[in-house]
Amino acid sequence: MREVAIVAFGQSDHVRDSAETSEVEMLMPVLHDVLAQTGLKARDIDFTCSGSSDYLAGRAFSFTMALDGVGAWPPISESHVEMDGAWALYEAWVKILTGEAETALVYAYGKSSPGDVREVLTRQLDPYYVAPLWPDSVALAALQARALIDAGLTDERELAGIASRSRTAAEANPHAQLRGPVPAGEHLVAPLRTGDCPPVGDGAAAVILAAGDTARRLTARPAWIRGLDHRIEAHSLGVRDLTDSPSTRLAAERAGAFERPLDIAELHAPFTSQEVVLRRALKLDAPGSTVRINPSGGALAANPVMAAGLIRLGEAAARIQRGASDRALAHATSGPCLQQNLVAVLEGES
Repeated sequence: MREVAIVAFGQSDHVRDSAETSEVEMLMPVLHDVLAQTGLKARDIDFTCSGSSDYLAGRAFSFTMALDGVGAWPPISESHVEMDGAWALYEAWVKILTGEAETALVYAYGKSSPGDVREVLTRQLDPYYVAPLWPDSVALAALQARALIDAGLTDERELAGIASRSRTAAEANPHAQLRGPVPAGEHLVAPLRTGDCPPVGDGAAAVILAAGDTARRLTARPAWIRGLDHRIEAHSLGVRDLTDSPSTRLAAERAGAFERPLDIAELHAPFTSQEVVLRRALKLDAPGSTVRINPSGGALAANPVMAAGLIRLGEAAARIQRGASDRALAHATSGPCLQQNLVAVLEGES
């Protein structure tokens, strides 16, 4: 099996409203950043893969506009997923593993500010039984939070503590949208308060992947992807136990997360209650655990839809590259109530 590593990561400053910039203008500085980190030119990239959503942009094939920022001439090998950029990274990782590419550029972006993202995300729901009821993303997360509280697995005080810890950690993250402790606020959809929910915002991110000795040549300390797996829960919310995430647990097991201790975990938990579910599924609450969770602030500090999951992988890789971590877990999710889950294990050079 070929060795594949993340060798560069960049992201935009995440903001509430980027009305003055287009998706391409938001993305361009990030692409220039990751290429500059490695010394590569666009022509040196063997494969390009992106993640975004036409529903956010409000027009079909909107991702083709972003290719203006990449440069599609001379012709390039390119692909796109209508998913978070973490799944674009998965596709690029497979492409390198098969030997069809030596390097890959992965990017993702999302502008949630133009519309009502809570309503847009209802398009992910089962179209026959759930979507006609129009439960939005916050209402469904509140349903999950209520299930956790009723089961005695958390309470509103613990949820407020998660929000405070995450946004305090974000004080050291210059790209975060929200920094510093925030008030719990009023109930948005009980039991979730405004402080339990992610900010609505716009942002972009990119990483460069490389194989073996190419990765070692491009950076002093590659973040090797030792395992990567993703699993999916049943689409119907009525047949799932919302207090657990067996797909996350299985993905982590297949990625090798439980084989040796971790030092950090970047969890894609847009709502405080979802962090509770993920910590239990990933065994991060075990007695004596010293794993730092979301030292970047996580999705509670910046949640650009379609890029937040890729950012979790990038943040974990960046910590390994600068020597702040030796073995990290990165998680990305998509869909209502943690429906789809991807887990990666990253390590520094042995």
